[in-house]
Amino acid sequence: MIDFYKNLDRDVRNALAARLRNLWTHESTAIEGNSLTLGETAFVIEEGLTVSGKPLKDHQEVAGHARAIELIYDMVERGMAERASDITKQDLFLLHKAVQTDPVCDVYKPIGDWKKEPNGTYIVDGEKQIFYEYATPDDVPVLMEKWIDFLNQAFHSTQTPDQAISAYADLHIGFVWIHPFFDGNGRMARLLANLPVLKAGYPPIMIPKRKRREYIRSLSRYSLKASPPNRNSAMIPVNDRLIRFRAFCKESWTDSLALVEEARKKQAERNQKTAASQ
Repeated sequence: MIDFYKNLDRDVRNALAARLRNLWTHESTAIEGNSLTLGETAFVIEEGLTVSGKPLKDHQEVAGHARAIELIYDMVERGMAERASDITKQDLFLLHKAVQTDPVCDVYKPIGDWKKEPNGTYIVDGEKQIFYEYATPDDVPVLMEKWIDFLNQAFHSTQTPDQAISAYADLHIGFVWIHPFFDGNGRMARLLANLPVLKAGYPPIMIPKRKRREYIRSLSRYSLKASPPNRNSAMIPVNDRLIRFRAFCKESWTDSLALVEEARKKQAERNQKTAASQ
């Protein structure tokens, strides 16, 4: 069991797990433009029903992300077992299949495999618009082998809160910098980067939708400073933008930490009442 769940009664623990799942799903999908509110997100996940007037794809995204969180916890449990196992490329592909819920099949936009075509984005830098190209499809397998090695090192060694923040920020920004999939890279980064955090016993770091603009700007500025990745690039280039992103991630951790603290207070109050009645 992950440390922050320990010493909580089953009902308190289950309630905390649901609240973290719902908030994590809502914040991550909202950053990508999902229109469901937190309450609607919880309703869709828990009841399996749709919300009138909201797009079907938004419901599918929410359900897919909730399923992806289950897969993340499964990976953490494997890593905590007596014979701890590494995270593999196949784990990433399975997670991508959960995140990408579009039923349309396109050989040039594979689900559960690395991208087959180049992709990029426009970055606004001051008064200039710059087209930034992510890693080429040919370079992705090499770069992601390095990234997965980095992930497993952090997965098995992270212990302190500061180490957890650094691991999350570095893995997150490195994944987005490479952009190994045709779509879903942001959600994948925000999920996978939490593996060392969770295994170390801490609640997930969630990027709140209220910080969306600052978040996107941080990623863009890092990419510009690091230059487009290629198979010979360092993993992960360290610059002042990465240092600032670590601080941003630390600030973003407050929401999930607050939920855990609330659950612990609830448990403490219950324990006090039980002790007083005996």
